[in-house]
Amino acid sequence: MYEKYFKGTKHLTAFIFRQQRFKILVWLISLLGITLSVAAFYPEVYGDDQSRQAASMTMDNPAMVAMLGPGYEVEAYVHSIGTMFANEMLLFTAIAVAIMSILLVGRATRGEEEDGRVEMIRALAVGRLSYASAVMIVIVSTHVLLALLTGIGLASLGIEGIHAEGSFLYGSILGATGLLFAAFTAVFAQLTETSRGTTMFSFMLLIIAYLVRAIGDVSSDTLSWISPLGWSVRTGVFVENDWWPVLLSIIVAILFGAAAIYLHSIRDLGSGFIAARKGNTHASTFLQTTLGLTFRLQQTNIIAWAIGLFALSSSFGAILGDLETYFADIELMQAFVEVDSDYTLTEQFITLLMAIMSLISLVPAVMVVLKLKAEETKNLTENFYSRAVSRTRILASHSFLAVVVSFLMQSLVALGLWSVSGTVMDEALSFSTTFASAYVYLPAIWAVIGLVILLVGAFPKLTGLIWLYVVYCFVVVYLSGLLDFPDWMNNISVFEYVPQIPVDDGNTIVLIILTLIAIVLMVVGFTGFNKRDIAG
Repeated sequence: MYEKYFKGTKHLTAFIFRQQRFKILVWLISLLGITLSVAAFYPEVYGDDQSRQAASMTMDNPAMVAMLGPGYEVEAYVHSIGTMFANEMLLFTAIAVAIMSILLVGRATRGEEEDGRVEMIRALAVGRLSYASAVMIVIVSTHVLLALLTGIGLASLGIEGIHAEGSFLYGSILGATGLLFAAFTAVFAQLTETSRGTTMFSFMLLIIAYLVRAIGDVSSDTLSWISPLGWSVRTGVFVENDWWPVLLSIIVAILFGAAAIYLHSIRDLGSGFIAARKGNTHASTFLQTTLGLTFRLQQTNIIAWAIGLFALSSSFGAILGDLETYFADIELMQAFVEVDSDYTLTEQFITLLMAIMSLISLVPAVMVVLKLKAEETKNLTENFYSRAVSRTRILASHSFLAVVVSFLMQSLVALGLWSVSGTVMDEALSFSTTFASAYVYLPAIWAVIGLVILLVGAFPKLTGLIWLYVVYCFVVVYLSGLLDFPDWMNNISVFEYVPQIPVDDGNTIVLIILTLIAIVLMVVGFTGFNKRDIAG
């Protein structure tokens, strides 16, 4: 039994650890660094009972509940820094861990199989399930290490309300959530035939889980329990310390992990249980162009992201009707929330929401350009270069599609927010203001697209660093105001320069400069792409 299925698992585990060590190390350092550094700042940010009470009321409004999950009782905030930290950081950190799991598992399973490496390994004297088992051992070890280091790190800070049990529960939630989405991704890796399909379905599941939790947290607790992310935010970290949602996540992860192993054991290498759709017999005129083929290869991914972003923005639009009333009824909040006579509190909230949504819109646009690097790594771009097609034309097709995707995603974000909020608000959001607040982020998105083109064109081995920059931009947008980052840290993010419409006046000069920076980065990237060697 062992010889047939699991022979060589130990050596393959060591091999995968060595292969993935850099990615795992970067993820662990990033997650631990952000978690511990943010926790260390909280005693300075909320140093008195009045500020804690005001913050607790802010966290209890429908918009923040939809974004961060249900809050605690006011007394819990006043007497514990830990509850505030958990309420504001736990959900987004758990999502970050889920993203780590999806990327690591997708790459190590279907990605390696698609590239032919698993076939080479299976040609050796190893068991049929050895490689899949080794991947799971690596992933489980990574999440256990994350949970332990997070718990030890938080407990060692010695902050009021962040005690040992709550700290290890916080770390266990992150580890269990990551394992759960790792198991989901492992199942998708058996169902689909491509790594792109595996990651797309996994990310779509993550978005759906977030949407279901957000809607449920505002309207129905029962609905929230359907979402794995709803389990994470109902553990009462640093107060009740309920461990059973963690156990539930682990049990479900084990079940899906076992299902993935079984499906892997009965399918043929390189195949999937969901057969790829058959194409047309003859290609259309558009498909015969480089742009048409580029779009065809990525249309499923683009459509999935478009639906997800529209649904996400619509869900936030649905709860904006209660936001203004909530703040207006609490006199204490007037001392802590800046009330501008020209702009409503809802419009001020939209500035933060648009910044976060714009960063999410950036992801599919970046993926469009990175697709070229993936095709090159697999030697598939040789099909282009064997014909009378220039490198400039191929890179231009991906670059143009990325810009179009960024415009499409921002349009859907604005449309979802504007259309749904108009049905629940007494005074509907202005159409022009809503779309302007979304489109104003396009130059910053284009600058990041330019950076990706630069990396693909001139520094192809460093393309993975773009995701670190995207994560950094998110940290600056979400935490800079809370933690009072120094100016030089904020200025590294291109999103920091974008005027926040409608609260800020539109700064045309800044937008022009960001657009010019994007163009310069693209030109340098195109130049490097034409001069460097092509992989394979």
